[in-house]
Amino acid sequence: MLSILRRQIAQRPLAATAAMLIAALSATPGVARAEYPERQITMIVCFPAGGGTDIAARLINTQLGEALGKPVIVENRGGAGGNIGIATAARAAGDGYTLLVCSSAYVVNPSLYAQASYDPFKDFIPVMVIGASPNAFVVPAQSDVKSMPELIAKAKANPGKLNWTSPGAGTTPYLAGELLKLRTGIDMLHIPFAGAGPATTAVLGGQVDMYTANIGSLMALIDAGKVRPIAVTSSNRWGDLPMCPRSRSSG
Repeated sequence: MLSILRRQIAQRPLAATAAMLIAALSATPGVARAEYPERQITMIVCFPAGGGTDIAARLINTQLGEALGKPVIVENRGGAGGNIGIATAARAAGDGYTLLVCSSAYVVNPSLYAQASYDPFKDFIPVMVIGASPNAFVVPAQSDVKSMPELIAKAKANPGKLNWTSPGAGTTPYLAGELLKLRTGIDMLHIPFAGAGPATTAVLGGQVDMYTANIGSLMALIDAGKVRPIAVTSSNRWGDLPMCPRSRSSG
């Protein structure tokens, strides 16, 4: 799930940002359109460029800026599974000029890290959900693996010799991969990267045996035949990949 949130504004109702992000782009009742925005808006993405969250932000920032009459810029603050960008947004002034675009890492991370640098319930106000999509497991196009059962069999025959990557330790793709390992008993080495962009470069270069990421950042590669999907984490088969089965990490 990809969401837009803004820094909590004490003693104020939701700013016009929420309403302006929907099709009508009309002002929230009680907030004068002329008062907001008066300057540039920063949209913080808590992952490096190239991933699904970044793609979602860049699909809407230009049109949002045109509708608001002020520029809306995307600022990538990747690292620590999204924590760096989220913490940056949490420290921003609560004036509606800083938006956070993030994945479900926003609610997952506080349970993964001993000292989370933000409170998901107190530091932000949710504005809207951009969309939702599952993660997918893919292998390089040149791989001899054609399906998830083949990957599992190969990993069991070569314990500790295969590797895989994700957009970073602690991200939901990483957790999906670790859950797959737990449920199947395979031993594969995780190679973390600071975002989907660097991880994608590794899988395209054949440096990793498997890659787990959000489908949004993978579809162009899948359509171009540069990677081969072998499973998705949705509870049912995904519409864009009807022939791809769900993985054992999805329940």
